[in-house]
Amino acid sequence: MRLIADGKAGLLYAGDRTIPCSIGKSGLIAAADKKEGDGASPIGVWPIRGVLLRPDRVTLPAGLQLPCRWIRPDDGWSDGVDDPAYNCPVRHPHGFSAERLWRDDGLYDVVVVLGYNDTPPMPGAGSAIFLHCRRGEAATEGCVAIVKEALVELLPSLAPGDAVEIG
Repeated sequence: MRLIADGKAGLLYAGDRTIPCSIGKSGLIAAADKKEGDGASPIGVWPIRGVLLRPDRVTLPAGLQLPCRWIRPDDGWSDGVDDPAYNCPVRHPHGFSAERLWRDDGLYDVVVVLGYNDTPPMPGAGSAIFLHCRRGEAATEGCVAIVKEALVELLPSLAPGDAVEIG
């Protein structure tokens, strides 16, 4: 399945479902122009790599086909442009800048990792582009976000080889 995130309409199309979504606070940007910290969502088709779940807030959905793992309190994702592990999962404490995946706000209770800038990662070209949980109608830092309940419900219909199109 290809999920389509229509950034202008604020909608995610998933098969026959239409789900309100948020994108980056700076809107859409051509992937070639994406920069770390610009707050924009990269236009393109990004393969789904797997799922990260917070064990104290989410139950493993029945029928999940994607590779998944539970996050831990020390899990992070490198956004440090000088980090050899840029745009990769890391553990805190980490000697470079890295997002914390274990968050109080619930945004990363469910994270679908997208294959943006990962083969190989180009430092400074943007990191941690995910499909994750949405809080209200708040824009993201460059990701696509939908409400947690819809994301959990969507997970069993996703399979290896699926992708998210941002445009």
